[in-house]
Amino acid sequence: MSNNIRVLEKRKKIALIAHDNKKKDLIEWAVHNKKELSKHSLVATGTTGKLIEEALDQPVVKLLSGPLGGDQQIGAMIATGDIDVIFFFFDPMEAQPHDSDVKALLRLAVAWNLPMACDRTTADFLMTSRFMQEEYSYELPNYTQYLNRKV
Repeated sequence: MSNNIRVLEKRKKIALIAHDNKKKDLIEWAVHNKKELSKHSLVATGTTGKLIEEALDQPVVKLLSGPLGGDQQIGAMIATGDIDVIFFFFDPMEAQPHDSDVKALLRLAVAWNLPMACDRTTADFLMTSRFMQEEYSYELPNYTQYLNRKV
């Protein structure tokens, strides 16, 4: 095991994102999980953040709208360790004008081994995990070989 361990504190930094056709689903899910979400810090892209904040009566750090850079802002937060968990309800049936940003965000979440839910069922499983209620440590991926490659 390497020394490159990341600790997710008991109070998680949660990113909430939803495409337009999935905002209603995310809001309903958030209201259903209001008590648990209140134990964590919430960050969201533009409109989604405003809707979540109103629905939960809980502060949400609101970034730019996804297509205007919010997805990239969350991606940067993933890379710097400022996001612990992602709930991204995306619409698989409709092309998005910022599809490349969405793919980059999903790729970063996987690259940094973050817990992520992209639908309500997975969100339910993740939210009810005991790891959401306690500190959790895990080994970060080791990209040394990639960084030291000859280019």
